[in-house]
Amino acid sequence: MNPFEQAAAAAAPHLGAVALRGLADRIGSDWPDAAILDWIGHALSETAAPILAKRDESAGNAEAAAYLRGLAAAHEQLTAAVSVETVWSGPSSHSVPVRATAQALTEVIAQARHELLLMTYSAKPHPDIRTALAAAGARGVEITAVIETLQGAGSALAGTEPAAAFAAIPGVQLWHWPVPQRTEPGSKMHAKLAVADRRVLLVSSANLTQSGVAKNIEAGLLVRGGHTPRRVAEHIAELKATNVLKPLPATSQ
Repeated sequence: MNPFEQAAAAAAPHLGAVALRGLADRIGSDWPDAAILDWIGHALSETAAPILAKRDESAGNAEAAAYLRGLAAAHEQLTAAVSVETVWSGPSSHSVPVRATAQALTEVIAQARHELLLMTYSAKPHPDIRTALAAAGARGVEITAVIETLQGAGSALAGTEPAAAFAAIPGVQLWHWPVPQRTEPGSKMHAKLAVADRRVLLVSSANLTQSGVAKNIEAGLLVRGGHTPRRVAEHIAELKATNVLKPLPATSQ
């Protein structure tokens, strides 16, 4: 992609199809950049500005307008393809069938082909999850697991380090939120989620423990398609890039 296409693709999830088409119409009609930004409004002007700037470098107005209309159509199609399911741990209901957390999590892991991101507060060795992770690593998936530590949890967690749940699984990269990075006393790394290839997201109240994925009553959502899985993955990547999250030292594993 050229710089204009890159800027447009980055802005599309924030602008949406309606604003993209509006930009296309005004660019195609040769509106001045200042007038376009005034039309789109202050809330979206910072997002739209790079599109206008890169258009001048990479594309004429007619070409840029056509690209934005195509991007708007693709954005609508992608958004329409989103599916969301509820996921539960604990007692089942015969009258209202639901997806089980353990089943949904192992499916997300099994579907990953390039990248798998996990976050959990507590973790205990779970045979099915360990098997699924080992298989993902064997097929070349880059696996990142962000976990809490006993130090970070304070007295709220006891026993072995949560990292032990991932011991001896080839290819799993362990990360954590160092205590010195936590500006608020008592803050916890409490997120529980899994993202496969930035297109499937499981977010749940369940920890990666037998109790969490099977015994407790826990609830979550399984999201396929759309922009949400990608945005979650991008947020985790940004936390890593800015050193909010750091690799877990071997002494803490």
